[in-house]
Amino acid sequence: MADDVLVTPEPVQVAVRRAMWRLLPFLGFCYLLNYVDRVNVGFAALRMNPDLGLSAASYGLGAGLFFVGYFFFEVPSNVILHRVGARLWIARIMVTWGIVASATAFVTNELGFYAVRFLLGVAEAGFFPGIILYLTYWFPRAQRAKVVALFFLAVPLSTVFGAPISTLLIENGDGVLGFEQGWRFMFFAEGIPAILFGLLVLVLLPDRPTRARWLTPDQAQALEATIAAEDTEQVPETTGMRHALRDGRVIALSVVYFGVVFGLYVLAFFLPQVVSELQEQFGVEFSLVQIGLITAVPYAVASVVMLLNARHSDATGERTWHVAAPAFVGAAGVAVALFMDSPYLVIAAMCVCASGVFAAIPVIWQIPPTFLTGVGAAAGIALINSFGNLSGFVGPYLTGWLQGVTGDFRAGMFVVAGFMVLSGVVVLVVGRKAGASTTRGVRA
Repeated sequence: MADDVLVTPEPVQVAVRRAMWRLLPFLGFCYLLNYVDRVNVGFAALRMNPDLGLSAASYGLGAGLFFVGYFFFEVPSNVILHRVGARLWIARIMVTWGIVASATAFVTNELGFYAVRFLLGVAEAGFFPGIILYLTYWFPRAQRAKVVALFFLAVPLSTVFGAPISTLLIENGDGVLGFEQGWRFMFFAEGIPAILFGLLVLVLLPDRPTRARWLTPDQAQALEATIAAEDTEQVPETTGMRHALRDGRVIALSVVYFGVVFGLYVLAFFLPQVVSELQEQFGVEFSLVQIGLITAVPYAVASVVMLLNARHSDATGERTWHVAAPAFVGAAGVAVALFMDSPYLVIAAMCVCASGVFAAIPVIWQIPPTFLTGVGAAAGIALINSFGNLSGFVGPYLTGWLQGVTGDFRAGMFVVAGFMVLSGVVVLVVGRKAGASTTRGVRA
């Protein structure tokens, strides 16, 4: 890696450093807001479910319906972003999801809960894959796993900071702004920042390096030329949308992402309830805010592991095992978590699971650009993300149903482990069949 940096033209190095400082904090914060608005329902469920009369299965269905709307609108949304530019389309996405997220405060029954979760998925569709595509316009391949990990750091941080904030708003929000229940105030309040930052996107987010005022013309042109040369060397011809959607590697990576994200969303939607059940299991007592703080611990640990794994993947250029190994380790953690004989060991095992999930995700996204470019990359990345995120529908519903049938979360955790093992196996098969071209990035 050190040798690669030495031969990189100085204008490109400067442009990359400036792009990291200018873009990643802002994009990361936007994604933090995105993830908070997507999963704060997990904390609301502790009070919302009894208020609305939702069973575990009904709650799981409603939480997961988000991903049905997300699935159907993901590919079209990302293709539109590629054609009209990131600035305009990301702003549209953020404003509409903020409105729908705040509207969740006014849900009064089960059907209303289902409807608003579906509409939230429609509104958010295209945001995450759009950012992944956008980052390929700005960063050479040898930095991308680290860059995506820094961006994806927003997800664990959204729980590290969002969990105590959400639970504080729920616990202290009764009667605020006329909302009778604190969970309603929480939904309303946490949707507003997305609207405000969506408007800021129009001012702060340039579509490409040559449109960034904070880069000199030489720096912008050198950066775009470097990335274009990499794309030409790695994928000689621009890939079309139909080709990308039929590519077996895209389908296989969709399966890989499905399994990893299955674990991600089961953690997001049910970890607060798992922590709450530790009270009865071990005779301890937590306040709502304490549940939020304990829930944040696995995410804090996972943040560090994710960054280390991405950095090592970039340094070595290896991708396959940097996805498979975390998936296998995470599966082991979640499989044993609920069989531990102390609450501390349960949380430790959940830390292992969360670390495996988060470590795998940024590296997965380094594989598609090795064989997709242009509109094909937009469509392929969106398909992988949309299919993978269907696990956000299957996971919460299946876990909630199994919890209702068995009375605890153990069966659901075994299902999570099984899907993560599947992800590890499939990515190894893809890597073996495709060879180095799909597992190693081209260093800048």
